[in-house]
Amino acid sequence: MTEHADVKPTIVLVHGAFADASSWNGVIARLQQQNYTVVAPANPLRGLVVDTAYLASVINQIDGPVLLVGHSYGGALITNAATNTPNAVGLVYVAAFAPDAGERLGEVEAGSKDSVLNTALVQRHYPTGLDGETAIEFQIDPALFRDAFAADLPAEGTALAAATQRPVAAAAFSDASGPPAWKRLPSWAVVATGDKGAGTDVIRSMARRAGADIVEVDGSHVIMVSQPQAVTDLILKAAQAVVEVPG
Repeated sequence: MTEHADVKPTIVLVHGAFADASSWNGVIARLQQQNYTVVAPANPLRGLVVDTAYLASVINQIDGPVLLVGHSYGGALITNAATNTPNAVGLVYVAAFAPDAGERLGEVEAGSKDSVLNTALVQRHYPTGLDGETAIEFQIDPALFRDAFAADLPAEGTALAAATQRPVAAAAFSDASGPPAWKRLPSWAVVATGDKGAGTDVIRSMARRAGADIVEVDGSHVIMVSQPQAVTDLILKAAQAVVEVPG
């Protein structure tokens, strides 16, 4: 329940690593059919600190209440950004990380028995813009993309996603997370039972720790692509829950 009485929240969908905002297309269409305003910003994928600051700036420029939805690494971003965005009223994690203060995603991911992502990563370098300096970023080996990320999509869809993937800076996995917004905001979570990306075990554990209202759905890490209706249903449930009905 929030102080934004009877006002539909704007729904902000935050994509994760190796993806872009188009991964939300199926969900966006369904939410718009329900007359929700939806924003799916481009996640810079340059590190937890940098990306959190960018997302917070996007949210703070939206009028009225905002329901934040994050996929994968995007979950870490909404966890951090919502601590500095007074208009954030709820969090929805979609196969997403919900870290606690001080946790680093690389260390968390290393403990997963379900994830195969680390064995599928290819290291690259990118220019930081500072006097010829470079930093490390990762992409998924296209040959391993299907198994590690999107096993339940049609083969042509997986090939397209592998070709258009966006690399993520190593800082996304090494930056320490800040105070988690899930300690003060209500949260919901979709746990994909066949998640070999983030790892079903890690995602389920984090969702339970956050006290999220959890729905488990049969599918891969990109559950919002393969099962958009199930993901939309939980987002709608959250959106309706954060609206205070005058009594």
